[in-house]
Amino acid sequence: MTAGRADARRNRELLLETARELLTTESGKVPLEAIARAAGVGIGTLYRHFPTREALVEAVYRAEVDRLCAGAAELAAAGPADAALRAWTDRFADYMATKRDMADALRALIDSGAVTSSQTRQRLSEAVRVLLDAGAADGTLRADAHAEDVVASLVGIHLACGPDQLEQAGRMRQLLLDGLAPRS
Repeated sequence: MTAGRADARRNRELLLETARELLTTESGKVPLEAIARAAGVGIGTLYRHFPTREALVEAVYRAEVDRLCAGAAELAAAGPADAALRAWTDRFADYMATKRDMADALRALIDSGAVTSSQTRQRLSEAVRVLLDAGAADGTLRADAHAEDVVASLVGIHLACGPDQLEQAGRMRQLLLDGLAPRS
């Protein structure tokens, strides 16, 4: 790999991480120039990687989904599966908070069809399936649970509980997890 490509990849990752932090703390209203400055790159570098605000928001969103989904396999490998699923649902809560904070910026992507809830739910369900399969194998989770039902339940919990109801959302996630324990 050439140094130029390595620098470009590093700059892209730095821009994504900086954008994620700023877009979530500023509810998506931060100027692109501020993101570039905070990442320590010029605005031209930002535009080379992300020609529009929408392209940047989409990349941040997709990176968050990728991180969340990849975490399922990592957690499942660390076992036991019930603890891994608990840790993953905590990560899901963070993902939902990030998504909520970026809601204004995401609306345009959803309206354009660049991001669809069905695609995201499918990916999340595949990640949960990894954890449920591991739990069925090690006996810590019910074998008859459907990943799509778990994802829909988690989405519902976090839509029902606002950002000021994190404690309640945590209790509701625990109720869901209790329901996934093997039947005696």
